[in-house]
Amino acid sequence: MVSMITRLRAAAAKRAAYNQTVREISSLPREMAWDIGIFREDAEQIAWKHVYGR
Repeated sequence: MVSMITRLRAAAAKRAAYNQTVREISSLPREMAWDIGIFREDAEQIAWKHVYGR
């Protein structure tokens, strides 16, 4: 039972990190995003790779 609760907490923490990363990338000014080599439209894909590593 403890293992399941631990996995659920870890999953919730990862989802929160994913959501925060998407928000942060999406809110970047377009010029700043271009300067660092990303497109705001790719925020979900970038966040997924960052958080889940896939």
